[in-house]
Amino acid sequence: MPDAINSFAAKSATTTPVPTAAPDSLGKDTFLKLLVAQLKYQDPLKPSDPQQFLSQSAQFSTVEKLEEITKAITASSRTATLTSAAGLLGRTVSFAKPDGTTATGVVTSAQPTADGVKLNVGSLETTLDQVTDIRLT
Repeated sequence: MPDAINSFAAKSATTTPVPTAAPDSLGKDTFLKLLVAQLKYQDPLKPSDPQQFLSQSAQFSTVEKLEEITKAITASSRTATLTSAAGLLGRTVSFAKPDGTTATGVVTSAQPTADGVKLNVGSLETTLDQVTDIRLT
């Protein structure tokens, strides 16, 4: 009978398509699916080691907390960047242009973007990381 169970588990495991995902898309949902699949296809006559199960549960909790920390850090970083940009409003800045030259002007506005903050300097646009000099006007 155990051979029949092992055969069924092996057959089910090989015929069930496993979606492939980019390495950065693996998260708690994938981890939970793998854990459930492991429990589903284990041999009932040879259950998993309870220590291993507890370890995997702890790993799941850790992954979940790390995702929360990452979201909090991202939000904090975005706030800090916007605060820095707001401090430049009305100031004269010099910045590197894409063609390698330098331009100077007064920062008139700042808009958040997916990559950071875009500064409007006169009729030109730049990013916060391209600013090379800041002066009071």
